[in-house]
Amino acid sequence: MYALAKRYLRATAEADLVIEAAAEDLQTKRALFQTIEGLVRPDTILASNTSAIPISQIMEGLRHPERALGDHWWNPAILIPLVEIVQTPWTAPDVIERAMALHRSAGKTPVHVRRDVPGFIGNRLQHALWREAIAIVQSGICDAETVDTCVKASFGRRLAVLGPLENADLVGTDLTAAIHKTILPDLDRSQDAQPYLLDLVASGRLGMKADRGFRDWTSTQKSDLQKRLIEHLQTARAHDKPAIGDV
Repeated sequence: MYALAKRYLRATAEADLVIEAAAEDLQTKRALFQTIEGLVRPDTILASNTSAIPISQIMEGLRHPERALGDHWWNPAILIPLVEIVQTPWTAPDVIERAMALHRSAGKTPVHVRRDVPGFIGNRLQHALWREAIAIVQSGICDAETVDTCVKASFGRRLAVLGPLENADLVGTDLTAAIHKTILPDLDRSQDAQPYLLDLVASGRLGMKADRGFRDWTSTQKSDLQKRLIEHLQTARAHDKPAIGDV
């Protein structure tokens, strides 16, 4: 055990980049970086793979926060290319450039998040959609299966090649603005999790791990869905343009 610990410490000391992926708990992550900072080289980039916690909160108290940033990979990382490189108020520009170049060389698709906000870019967009999806079910407009069908059989099919703002440009910003005037006033504005979601949690309907969530799940349904997801991601990956590290 001691020999293994020594190898880990030596690997950290020699690393160009250290990515933390501990439990999604602020105090745990802070304590870990306080330890890591004393083990690495002065030029080692310190990065957190948190999916939502602001990076500046995690890195608060470091002696050299200018070399710290967010490094959010998407799951499953082997198939989803995006990595969000999150800049804090202290992160040095050259550290961002080094991190972007390193991830490109590994065949990933890094994006520069210029402001350190909860959820960064991807999860803010994803959970805004989820909030409205839950509100639609909660208000009785339709059931959960219908919500998922509407997404998968409509705009979901375009999203891999047509982002939301590309789509807005495609239909026209004038039409987009006109639609917003009708729809936005009626969208959900909850500042906390909706009661419907909280009731699911309180009743033990925790999703697939409990066989019940917004919908009931059999073992066959779960395995079939996971299989279709992996196959879809593998196909998408095969059609990606090669990144620098793949050439």
